[in-house]
Amino acid sequence: MKTRTILTITAAVMATGAFAQGKSVTIASWGGSYQEAQSKALFEPAAANTGIEVKQETYGGMSDVRLQVSSGQVTLDIVASGSGSAARAAAEGLLEKLDYNVIDVSTFYPGLYTDYCIGGDVFSTVYAWNTNTYGENGPQSWADFWDVEKFPGTRAYRGKVAGALEGALMADGVAPGDVYSVLDSEEGIERAIDKIRELKPHISVFWTSGAQHAQLMKDGEVDMTTGWNGRFDNAAKDGAKVAYSFNQALLDYDCFAVPKGAPNRDTAMMFLNEISKPEYQDDLPKYITYGPTNKAAYETGEITADVAAGLPSSPDNAAMQLPVSLDWYAKWETIAAEMYQEMLTE
Repeated sequence: MKTRTILTITAAVMATGAFAQGKSVTIASWGGSYQEAQSKALFEPAAANTGIEVKQETYGGMSDVRLQVSSGQVTLDIVASGSGSAARAAAEGLLEKLDYNVIDVSTFYPGLYTDYCIGGDVFSTVYAWNTNTYGENGPQSWADFWDVEKFPGTRAYRGKVAGALEGALMADGVAPGDVYSVLDSEEGIERAIDKIRELKPHISVFWTSGAQHAQLMKDGEVDMTTGWNGRFDNAAKDGAKVAYSFNQALLDYDCFAVPKGAPNRDTAMMFLNEISKPEYQDDLPKYITYGPTNKAAYETGEITADVAAGLPSSPDNAAMQLPVSLDWYAKWETIAAEMYQEMLTE
């Protein structure tokens, strides 16, 4: 089935490939095992099938896009982003509106694409622990992550506000369903930041990338950390003594956006359409344990039932998690980021 599908795709895009000769896109993502997975499952096969040349870079997030757009020197055509940061960037006018006459989302899950960003994978922000320190009986809630008497040891925490405040409020006793209501004011944001201040003496590292938090666990440098589930699974494959829980995790998705003024905007739309097809997305879990955003990817036969059960978006896992609110990030991320940075520099 897979072979026939790929042959069909290849035949179908022969004319497209010829048309795309000489076209290129520059894609920026987060590096490490995540970008390696994207490259193997999405970028390289799509480049081969379309004839579009792909140049890859790593970047520091939407702050880099903001600098390029404000200076009028945009070099990136496609960027990988967290959904919340993309929502904020769209509200700031930093992104091109996506052309859904070109990009087919007819078999996408509802809510995993917006006017300005199309979902590439579903992931979870989790708390993880060193199994050499705690065995398999590590923290099972954000309250446990904060409990330095029950779970003594060093922590690592995210150095940016995205995904940092929600767990703090749950640790402070806020029910998951009430988290974004509480965060819908500067007082609520300050309450979350105060909870992180409380833990700060036990936080030895504020991490700034997925590669970094995975390496922290590989090296045994900290006893527990926050981070992204797929990075921890890949670290475990490399020998890291790490486990995590989906309980109270943040269910989120990464997406692809096109910066305002991208030099190859139209080619970027073509390429986004290509990598959004199920025949590419069904390969991503082979390289990192993130779920597809195109539900048809579950129907190709590539993703087994066992693999699907371990993905963040499986029904059992999703039921334990808090979906990230894009509306909150669009409204509050800029203010919250300033407040968070003040706490980091205290």
